[in-house]
Amino acid sequence: MPHLHIEKFNELSFPQSQDEVTFNFMAKNVNHINETLISVCVENDNFFLLAQEDEGKNLLKSDKLTRPASIYNVHKALLCYAKMADLNVLSSNVPHNQKNMHLEEVTALKDINFFATEFPHAKDVRIEVGFGSGRHLIHQAVNNPDILFIGLEIHRPSIEQVLKQISIQNIKNLLVLDYDARLFMELVPSNLVSKIYVHFPVPWDKKPHRRVISTSFIEESRRALKVDGQLELRTDSENYYAYSYETFIAFHKTALHINKNKEIAVSSKYEDRWKKMEKNIYDVTMINEEISPMLELEGSFEFSEATLPHAKIIELHGSTKKFDGGFIHFERVYTLDDGIMIRLSMGSFNRPEHLYVLINSKKVSYYPSHPLKSKSNLIAHDFLNGVLNG
Repeated sequence: MPHLHIEKFNELSFPQSQDEVTFNFMAKNVNHINETLISVCVENDNFFLLAQEDEGKNLLKSDKLTRPASIYNVHKALLCYAKMADLNVLSSNVPHNQKNMHLEEVTALKDINFFATEFPHAKDVRIEVGFGSGRHLIHQAVNNPDILFIGLEIHRPSIEQVLKQISIQNIKNLLVLDYDARLFMELVPSNLVSKIYVHFPVPWDKKPHRRVISTSFIEESRRALKVDGQLELRTDSENYYAYSYETFIAFHKTALHINKNKEIAVSSKYEDRWKKMEKNIYDVTMINEEISPMLELEGSFEFSEATLPHAKIIELHGSTKKFDGGFIHFERVYTLDDGIMIRLSMGSFNRPEHLYVLINSKKVSYYPSHPLKSKSNLIAHDFLNGVLNG
């Protein structure tokens, strides 16, 4: 993660702008005085920088929760704040070079609101979850120019690598998104997708709740797939294969194809390495056989005025509120010059969303954007609205 190791953190007066970077406000952690968040806007990307004392070091870095799609904008914000606040930088891994020309030209990188507002339709749509180096995704897009491909990945270097190839090869049928695939699937329209690729997901043997393949992910995939559409899992992990097979077969009705060491047109560098090590590769392909009801999500993320006193809101720190099918966990509370900010996780137990909520006087809003419009998040929002109104 890009960061600056600084001698000490200096505050600015807010708001303040320079070099197309705007610093809006600052939020101070109520329970941890060594943590401060700085709201920043660069090229319409709104996110936080985090000033934190970590193991005796003062660091300025990007906040993981709100990190923007463009890592270049993070670099620009860090260097700009250091300059404006006259920070003494002891060491840095932030490059001073200009944005790669290929990344300036490409428009394939989208944020979640692009899909939530009006999901792109095409004659054929395919989704790849966790595309890694992008070798398989690029191969598919280049060889199938009439199909729209959507690639999801959370590893920034992998995203930039694919974006460069999109620019170099002038690929027009590929969109890229940095987002949790488990949440993304909840907004994909029903009966739209022909294939969903999940190739070599992280096994998460010690944290199985973080696995991509789950009952809810399969349910959303079945809804999103056309009749005869396929969800393809490919893994080198015997544990993940066994777990996934049990999860698929637990459905009352399912159609599966199982393959072992199947050859495919293109493989990743890791798969090539595993083959040399004579590791087994497992494929589980689920074929959807049913038409699903259309996706309908009713409700909004508007708040009524908060009547709960700020002192009571601060007391929510560390607490968890449960409701039927989900929860809200109040992770941290921050003070603002003119209000309170809460960092929370909310939604379903298996795929919660992490976000911030601003409370200025009695006005309440999410920052930097609304949660994903899903059934679980809409229910959680209504519950949160009730909590903030006592």
